[in-house]
Order: sequence, then structure tokens, then C-alpha cells
Amino acid sequence: MNKPLSPAAELHANVSVPFERAHAMPKSVYTSPEFLAQEQTHIFAQEWLCAGRAEALPTPGDYLTMTIAGEPVIVLRDRDGEIRAMSNVCRHRMSTLLEGRGNTRLIVCPYHAWTYALDGKLRGAPAMTLNEGFCRDDIALPQIRCEVWLGWIMVTLNPDAPAPAERLAGVEALIGKYHMENYHEDFRETFRWGTNWKVLAENFMESYHLPVCHEGTIGGHVDLLKMTCPEGDAAFNYHFILKNDALDLTLAHPTNTVLEGDERRTTWLLSIYPSLMITLTPGYFWYLSLTPDGPGHVNVLYGGGLAPEFATDPKSREHFDRLKTLLDEVNMEDKGCTERVYQGITAGMSEPGPLSHLERPNFEFARYIASRIPA
Repeated sequence: MNKPLSPAAELHANVSVPFERAHAMPKSVYTSPEFLAQEQTHIFAQEWLCAGRAEALPTPGDYLTMTIAGEPVIVLRDRDGEIRAMSNVCRHRMSTLLEGRGNTRLIVCPYHAWTYALDGKLRGAPAMTLNEGFCRDDIALPQIRCEVWLGWIMVTLNPDAPAPAERLAGVEALIGKYHMENYHEDFRETFRWGTNWKVLAENFMESYHLPVCHEGTIGGHVDLLKMTCPEGDAAFNYHFILKNDALDLTLAHPTNTVLEGDERRTTWLLSIYPSLMITLTPGYFWYLSLTPDGPGHVNVLYGGGLAPEFATDPKSREHFDRLKTLLDEVNMEDKGCTERVYQGITAGMSEPGPLSHLERPNFEFARYIASRIPA
């Protein structure tokens, strides 16, 4: 009797065929705790992950927290105005330090009040003077690589990862004229859905589902026959949609003199591996940053806002409020669709089917995952 293939071996076999004969990823890569452990080790602990927009931390002492492959992380703006990241674990008895978001002058451990400056150096440790081996100046929170790329806070545990500007140069070549770094974030929210992180990522990557999953909102505005999915890059995939004038925020503002021709009405859908999904239009943007929470759940950072020309337009707030309502409705439709997909993946009689030409990004995503996970 042949030994069953591991999830990694199944995935490698799955992506070994040409795209024209491709199928959806094997069920095991979504449901296997062992495969998720490999993803945490070989992907999430190695790649750049997004903590949101830099403007989420406008003043010194502003901080947010995140977890990368089980590692608690603080991201903050220090006293010099720079954004940095460091371990969120006390160097004494290893309690976690900060939770959520906020502003603080010092990082104080909630267990024994060891106190760290915003650069991570230990500043105070009560009742330690009798310990002859204790030296305050030798203790600091380990620093973690953190860079701001086009307005996004990118963090990695990998000291050798190529810089975002290098790895994602292809993104800048595509959308550099939009100057995404100048867009203004208007909302930032978090939620947890009952699906695998890759199911939600794949859902963002393809617009094949729009007419049906989003029948109640945006589905009627999509013509699948006019849609193409170009080949992506080793670090990201993308597709784009040319919008009409049904919503002015999808078009370039009249005062925008940089974008020309179809650029003024092009919506880009950028999937930056492993887990940053950005919809960018000349007038607004929104994004999802995904973190796995077991095979069957995903934690989502969801945010968005306006291009600078619209942010200062007196009428833009009314339009954006209407847009945010629509985005929330679309999100709820995606929640239902992606949770149903995961339910189907866990069913005994289900099996992955062939992909449409509109699902090229999904196949490229599968190849990216396979490239990171040893067979």
C-alpha cells in the first residue's frame, strides 16, 4: 500500500503542471496543523508582514502590537520620530508587555514593573540591587527589523530578508505614479473569520467570484469577459479593473495632474506575498493584512482611506462614508463566501476542481507557497 503524500508533497505535485491544466490547492494545505506549522516557520517567520499604515502611529509613544509566527512584537514611534519594532516580552520572567494599541512614555511590564525606554533599553528594575549578576545596561528588548515602504509598516523576524523596496520594486513600477505613500488612512479595524488564511487571500486575488458572491453590491458592475489576469512577480500578483464614473472616488480627482489616460480610472488589486492585499484606486484604497489563527481561522487587519486630493475635498467625506458602508457590505459577503469554502474543504466528499483563466493569481500564489515549503 502506498504511503499517503504529505500536504507539502501534494502541493508540490499540484503546482508542477502548466497553468492551463491547474487545479485548486489540495485540501490538506488548508486543514493540516502540520502544514500550518511549516507555513509559520518558512513563510511568516521569514517574510515581511504588514502592521498597517505608518500614520497609525503619528506621535512619539504611539504603539501597536502584533504576533508574527508566535512571536509577540511591539511596533512604535520612538522619541526621535522613527518607527521601530522590538520584542514584546520582558527580559525578566518573560511576561508579555503591551497589548493592543495606545500611547506610552515608557514600556512597563505588568508583572514586576521592569521598565523600558521607547528604544527598548531597560531603565528600571525594582528590588534588583542585591543581585550581583544584574547589570541594567546589559539588558534591552531585542530589536526587530522594521521599515516603512510606500506608507506601509513592514516588519520581519528575518535579518537577511531583502528590503521591501528591493523585493517589491515591481509594485512600484506598476503603481508608482499613484504615490500610495501619500494616501490618508480613515479607518483601521480588526476581525476574526472562520476560514483558512489562504482561502481569504485567494478570494481577494480573483474577481471571478464578484458577479455571484457580490450580487447584492458590486457584482452587477463587473464584466468577466473584459477582465484579464497578467502574470505576476515572485513577490506578488495583481490584476486591474477599468472603472466607469459611477463613483467619483474610483477616478482621479480633477486636481490630480500626474495620472493620465486609463491611469485615471484604473483600480489595482495587489496581492503582496504572503498576506497583504491592497485595492488601490486613484481616489481611495483599502486593504487586508492576514494572520493565521489555526487552520480554520484568520485574524484580519482591515483599513482604508482617501487619496490626498480627495482627503482635502469638502465633498469627499460624504462620498467616503457611502463608500465605507459599501466596503463593509462587501466584506460581509466575502465572509460568508470564504467561510462556506472552508466548510466545503473540510467535507469528506469535496475535492479541488480546475481553475478558470481568471484564477491565474491563485495558481501563482500556490506556486509561491510551494516555493517556501520543502516537499
